[in-house]
Amino acid sequence: MPELPEVEALAAFLRDRASGHAVARAEAASFAVLKTFDPPLTSLTGLTVGDVGRHGKFLDLSCAAGGQAPLHLLIHLARAGWLRWRDEQPDRPVRPGKSPLAFRLVLDDGSGFDLTEAGTQKRLAVYLVRDPAEVPGVASLGPDPLAHSFTAEALAGLLAGRRTQIKGVLRDQQIIAGIGNAYSDEVLHAARMSPFKLASSFTPDEVATLHAAIITTLRDAVERSAGMAAADLKGEKKSGLRVHGRAGQPCPVCADTVREVSFADSALQYCPTCQTGGKPLADRRLSRLLK
Repeated sequence: MPELPEVEALAAFLRDRASGHAVARAEAASFAVLKTFDPPLTSLTGLTVGDVGRHGKFLDLSCAAGGQAPLHLLIHLARAGWLRWRDEQPDRPVRPGKSPLAFRLVLDDGSGFDLTEAGTQKRLAVYLVRDPAEVPGVASLGPDPLAHSFTAEALAGLLAGRRTQIKGVLRDQQIIAGIGNAYSDEVLHAARMSPFKLASSFTPDEVATLHAAIITTLRDAVERSAGMAAADLKGEKKSGLRVHGRAGQPCPVCADTVREVSFADSALQYCPTCQTGGKPLADRRLSRLLK
């Protein structure tokens, strides 16, 4: 799933290539992908793409014409979605079907992008709204961890009283926006903390350590992705991860074997030596933890 660093890079990529161009066509190739109906998708035709921004994991293309209030095309790539840029888009209109293609945007110079989604669980979502806050997932977002207001004190306030494992807190978009399964593993490895540590148990020093790990991990990933083409971002993300997706491989810090805990629809990876005092965590499908 694209997370904050990849979505930030995609926003910059589109800002360079789409901003200043008028929309020639916007077409949904999947009946499920478009989550709004007013204004209709045809309202985008002729509007000029202005700024391209980000709200958590949502891309936001602001489109307007003639001094009118802009419309916002918001995109959430979900777990298996991706954006594929083409310098020359096909002239023929898209046809709904079983292909990975879900949405296409064509600009006045013939370039544009496709949104594709692999797998059978179709969660990729496109919204056309007058205000980003009309999208429930945007309206409910927690603070952005790269905002200046996201201080260690602000993080302490978010953790206080939550008897929830820190892994889940970091992934909860209503608490902190933009961090998903991969970067929560990376943050906790950098902070040398167990993914099952309760948020309410953090001391001030531990909050400061976690805050520094969040900022450093995300900023490093954003810097690595800066200026990259959309097609290269997936590979860059994978190559930059230290523990996520690397179960069975040596930890780059201590050389212990990276372990995995599986859940019903996801998994986390961690280093026992760096994060849990050398103790392996039990598979959560067994609903218990080795102590």
